[in-house]
Amino acid sequence: MSAFLKLLARNRLALAGGVVLSVVVLLAIITPLLPLADPNVTNTAARFTKPFSEGALLGTDHLGRDLLSRLMWGTRLSLAVGFAAAVVAATLGAAIGIIAGYYGGRTDNLIMRGVDLLMAFPYILLALAIVAALGPGLFNALIAVAAVNVPFFARNIRGITVGIAHKEFVDAAKLAGLTHRQIILKEILPNVVPVIVIAMSTTIGWMILETAGLSFLGLGSQPPQADLGSMLGEARSAMIANPHTSVVPGVMILIIVMSINLLGDGVRDALDPRLKSGALSRPMAATRVERSGDIPETEGKGLLELQNLQTQFHVGNRIYKAVGGVSLNVEKGECLGIIGESGSGKSVTALSVMGLVASPPGVITGGAVRYEGEDLVGAPYGRLRDMRGRNVAYIFQDPLATLHPLYRVGDQLIEAIRAHRPISEAEGRTKAIELLKSVRIPNPEKRVSDYPHEMSGGMRQRVGIAMALANDPDVIIADEPTTALDVTVQAQILSLLDELRRSRGLAIVFITHDFGVVAQLCDRVAVMYGGRIVEEGPTTDILDRPAHPYTARLMACVPELGGGKRRLEAIPGLPPAVDRLPQGCAFAARCDRVQESCQAADVPLGGEGLHAVRCLFPFTSPQEAAE
Repeated sequence: MSAFLKLLARNRLALAGGVVLSVVVLLAIITPLLPLADPNVTNTAARFTKPFSEGALLGTDHLGRDLLSRLMWGTRLSLAVGFAAAVVAATLGAAIGIIAGYYGGRTDNLIMRGVDLLMAFPYILLALAIVAALGPGLFNALIAVAAVNVPFFARNIRGITVGIAHKEFVDAAKLAGLTHRQIILKEILPNVVPVIVIAMSTTIGWMILETAGLSFLGLGSQPPQADLGSMLGEARSAMIANPHTSVVPGVMILIIVMSINLLGDGVRDALDPRLKSGALSRPMAATRVERSGDIPETEGKGLLELQNLQTQFHVGNRIYKAVGGVSLNVEKGECLGIIGESGSGKSVTALSVMGLVASPPGVITGGAVRYEGEDLVGAPYGRLRDMRGRNVAYIFQDPLATLHPLYRVGDQLIEAIRAHRPISEAEGRTKAIELLKSVRIPNPEKRVSDYPHEMSGGMRQRVGIAMALANDPDVIIADEPTTALDVTVQAQILSLLDELRRSRGLAIVFITHDFGVVAQLCDRVAVMYGGRIVEEGPTTDILDRPAHPYTARLMACVPELGGGKRRLEAIPGLPPAVDRLPQGCAFAARCDRVQESCQAADVPLGGEGLHAVRCLFPFTSPQEAAE
């Protein structure tokens, strides 16, 4: 609950709506205790008294009744009816939706056709018909408003329930012998409660408006009882001569509905895990740049050169230093491997190259990314868009998420080409077939018309590689492209990438968790931990003579086939949280060679020749690293 309230408080509009609504509800609750005039006592001699008059703060209506008193009592009644209608509609609608979605089949068809029949009528006409059948009155208006909103809840909850009813945990509950009622109450209902709460929070305002509308037409609250709608209805004849009689209830309706809607949006954001994490926030076209300090001068190291790159995520008052000063370079025809545990900053480093880190919350706060000497950090979006896919291309981990499910793979390849140069449909198809041939997809003339779901995981990954090659880029950044593949397909993909980079002179930045992949494909390797490079050098040097304790522990965690019996190591503890990195070496808390000096100050990346290590007490021999 505390986490929910903190997330809700971050949304200032929702917080303002919650404060205003709380004040209104509190005043409605204590209305019987306030020294107010009787709301139903008439005084025709004092009719249409102006606001701020003595004894009538908000004036009087056409019968001389005190508007402040009627407003307070009317607000109390309108809130009670609106909330009651929401609870009734949510309860009945959720029950109908859960039953239809859980049982499915004929039960689902019968129930949902009845719901469709209700939804076929305009809701206000249906409400009027219900009130006409039951007779005017506030209770009947409540029934009408609740009834016309039941289909809305039933439709929403039924859709969620259908997805949950076939999950593995529901099947496990059935196998455990639970009855349908127990499964619905213990397994289904807890999973749909957040959806019910979100739906209620966003519809209570509409229900108050609908109730006020019926009362405005004389079908809800009956004289002399006051609610906000009936006050508006009674004041319409005096709207021109005495507008305060209409403005007073109208402003209160506006305040209540606006505050409920703002609060409802905040509740939805706080309960939806995707929204509260920012996953559904609309990102900027390129990563926001807020560099402080001097921009490093180019050193001319490689086709692609990263210089002290720093990328952060600003979430509320917390700052996550995902990339804390990374310097890397890669030449044409070279493959650089980046390896490390999940959360070490590998993917964020790769996405920062072309400004693809989502903003908000991502921010590049320092360093430079140079392509042939040109700094890409802070470059105009038009320049970045022109270079994406043409000079620097990406191969992502999950091709099924990357490829559009509704378009044929050939059309998507043609689109990637047309983004950078004009090409006819026939030329595009020919080029797409050539690309599929180059990545060894059999029968490319037929496969070019396939949808992504018609291909295996390995085939889809080859399409992703073909898309990256579509515009003959100089640099390809491959973010764990073989993680989800079996070992046979993985070997084929690695062999294909190695052949392509040698034949085309590609520079490849390969992100992976697997030292076996590094040994097979990479010329150099950089080991990342806590957003920084902790060891870098030629692949053979790193594999044969690891100097950093973290690198040695990572290698010890890899099983060796045919190597005889040996203990499979594990690194104790967890990687540090990048929003509160420790002083000194980030690996110190998990290192068995740690000393006081390791945690006293920042440890620089240094070493002799091409092999660099960020450690004060590195291993000096392979035997020492293996112990």
